[in-house]
Amino acid sequence: MMIFNVILLGFLVVCAISVSFSKNLLNSILIFMSYSLIMSIIWILLESPDLAITEAAVGAGVTSVLFFVTLKKIHAIRQEQEEEEKDEPHQKTE
Repeated sequence: MMIFNVILLGFLVVCAISVSFSKNLLNSILIFMSYSLIMSIIWILLESPDLAITEAAVGAGVTSVLFFVTLKKIHAIRQEQEEEEKDEPHQKTE
């Protein structure tokens, strides 16, 4: 069980670092969601189900939805997709 806890804590550190280095806002939100879900699993292992439910609902649920709505309102999602399409070479289909 101790190994599982260490693995989860390692995932938390990796998520925290990768969010700070991510240039794509959509990927940052998805990494943040995974961070919240891992944290809720850790709360369950610490025998705090009320905190686990709150972390899953607020951290992965409500906050992520608010981030998605904000990105949609400022048109950041569309701009990132257009920039990715410009960066990728166009492939012709036969």
